[in-house]
Amino acid sequence: MSRTTIISAFLVLSALWGSSFAAIRLGLPSMPPVLFAALRFYLAGAVMLAYAVHSQTRWRPRGDDWKTVAVGALFFIAAHHAFLFVGEQYVTSAVAGVIISLDPVLAAGFAALLLPDERLSGVGVVGLLFGLVGATIVANPSPENLVGSDARGVVLVFLAAAAFALGAVLTRRFRTDLPAVSMQAWMMLVGAVVLHAVSLALPSERLADVEWTVDAILALGYLSFVAGGIGFLLYFALLDEIGPVEINLVGYVAPLFAGLSGWVVLGEPIEETTVAGFTVIVVGFALLKRRALRDAF
Repeated sequence: MSRTTIISAFLVLSALWGSSFAAIRLGLPSMPPVLFAALRFYLAGAVMLAYAVHSQTRWRPRGDDWKTVAVGALFFIAAHHAFLFVGEQYVTSAVAGVIISLDPVLAAGFAALLLPDERLSGVGVVGLLFGLVGATIVANPSPENLVGSDARGVVLVFLAAAAFALGAVLTRRFRTDLPAVSMQAWMMLVGAVVLHAVSLALPSERLADVEWTVDAILALGYLSFVAGGIGFLLYFALLDEIGPVEINLVGYVAPLFAGLSGWVVLGEPIEETTVAGFTVIVVGFALLKRRALRDAF
């Protein structure tokens, strides 16, 4: 990819995943959370597998491919989304956005432990910290929101962030030559089966509890085909280009789009802190990508 393509793909991915917070909030009142996540990835996985069969020279995993599929299904799909969907029942979207923005910090820690070649300079560390501060400003969690948040939700969303960050590092470590589209499809389908099994084991979740409202259908469709299908395809493409630490900077930009989508879909106001926070995020991104930006311009 060219520098311009990488930056454009990064911003599109941030918009897709940032708006997912509003879509999850839109659908949760009508669906049990873990079953909601399972249905999302059954749909997204089926579409992606059909696309892989049509467009890829190899679409079936073999040998060590299954190890990567298993890691991605467990961490990217099942663990991350189970914790996130359940956690968002107990915390506000602002608190969830701040906690999920820890992905890059956690990924840097996992990469340092598991990938000896992945190192950040002092300036890069400062860039990560700027990004975290900017994400906090964008999310703008008020003291009332923080105090009122259920501790269970905070822990669950933190575990979601940790699962995704670890998945990013392990997937890069164990990557194979199976095309990204094919890999993504199998991760989604296997992850959906794991999520469904967890849902069946929870006495609080039943298929009969699903209410097929317009909001639920719209949320499920968006999360499955747009944020899920297109979003994960972009993610894996960028992961190969820029690595697990920098790709997780999506977590710093996504809160901006979460605010915009919340305003459009849920009628939430856009605060001045959104603009201020985005400015800080840009500074952090510029510090981390200073050499690439210098080369591009």
